[in-house]
Amino acid sequence: MKKYIVPALVLIALVLAAVYLLPADGAEAKKDILTQVKKGPFVVNVKATGELKAKRSEEIRGPQGMRTARIYNATITDLVPEGTLVKKGDFVASLDKSELDQRIKESQSEIDEILTQLDQARIDTAIELRGLRDNLVNLQYAMEEKKLQVEQSQYEPQMVIRQAEIDMERTQRDFDQLQAKYELTQEKAQAKISEIDSRLFQKQLKLNQLLELAGQFRILAPKDGMVIYRSDWDGKIGPGSQISAWNPTVAELPDLTDMVSKTYVNEVDISRVSKGQDVEISVDAFPDKSYTGTVIQVANIGEQLKGYDAKVFEVIVQVHQSDSILRPAMTTSNDIITDILQDKIFVPLEALHSDSLSFVYSKREGGLSKIEVIAGVANANEVVIDHGLEEGDQIFLSVPPNGEDAPLVALDPSIKEAIRKKQEEELAKREEERRKRMSSMSKEPEYKENKEEATRVFFFN
Repeated sequence: MKKYIVPALVLIALVLAAVYLLPADGAEAKKDILTQVKKGPFVVNVKATGELKAKRSEEIRGPQGMRTARIYNATITDLVPEGTLVKKGDFVASLDKSELDQRIKESQSEIDEILTQLDQARIDTAIELRGLRDNLVNLQYAMEEKKLQVEQSQYEPQMVIRQAEIDMERTQRDFDQLQAKYELTQEKAQAKISEIDSRLFQKQLKLNQLLELAGQFRILAPKDGMVIYRSDWDGKIGPGSQISAWNPTVAELPDLTDMVSKTYVNEVDISRVSKGQDVEISVDAFPDKSYTGTVIQVANIGEQLKGYDAKVFEVIVQVHQSDSILRPAMTTSNDIITDILQDKIFVPLEALHSDSLSFVYSKREGGLSKIEVIAGVANANEVVIDHGLEEGDQIFLSVPPNGEDAPLVALDPSIKEAIRKKQEEELAKREEERRKRMSSMSKEPEYKENKEEATRVFFFN
């Protein structure tokens, strides 16, 4: 067995040595690839990946009074599948009511306690007023007795008469004081009962509002449409997720006839993107379909997002076509057309080289040479050559063999200066056209992802 292993190892070593040591014919062949210089319309574009969103949508909102009920979060216990078509009034979601049920029990206990206090206050008041009434009756009898004594003492000495009058006056004063006390006690009892009644009314109002709030924990569709889950920083909201009292939205009913693509453009390219530019849109889920759009909004401030190395700017693209297959959250490939330059000479980007100046490798009748060129704007694959080449010229896609030793055909400095001025004039003209296009778009309403919240407030004590 060993006599076969050794030759096999030697053979493998020879093959590996051949792979690593011999020159790659494909690499050498690639250096000899020629391409022709083209002339025609040159499209300057910015490519960006986006996500479809409905330009307008109606939120399916949960209860509006949770915060005033001291309930700051609620868990979604049930939610219809995303994409479900619903009619107005159909069930959409339900929320966990355990915390609310506890609030209702507490409120009912408070009401029961106040009712007990009210009954006790009424009983105490009735007993106290009854005792005062009995005392008033007794004093009234005593007054009559004193009056009789005064009448009977008319023939008695003056001192006896005066004593009888004083006793009658004292009894009258006691009666008047007790009468006033009775009236004050009545007013005090009425005030106390009114206070308890007011507390009872407030607690009953709170209970009624809690019971009404409990009915809102079963969420219904506000109109016909397709249910789309709402997204937040933690992803899509679904069964088991929580909604807050400040934003109780559980889902949305988007208007699928009016869509936008929300995309982010790198800070390097954002200066070339502006309102009014045309966009070619493709949807990753349907590669055979294509749509057109227009840039309607460009953010002024960049942001650092997860998955991006540099800061990016939000760009909103209006989709012109309406298609039943388009759905929110679908991924789009957006080709933003920033400029279309007519009758331009252009070459592949890999054919352009530079050190202290820009040049290409050309194969002309005199042999291989470096041709100095003046490059203009570029897109992802090609670059405009404003001077130095003609349509149909043959150039190398990469550095050809012995390319470093090829002679350089330099441009006249005066020509270079004239071309530079011409480039500046063309750039200024394009900027002016861009400003006019943006001005014409300024009256268009902006897309706003966060809608204003219409809130209903309950007041609890």
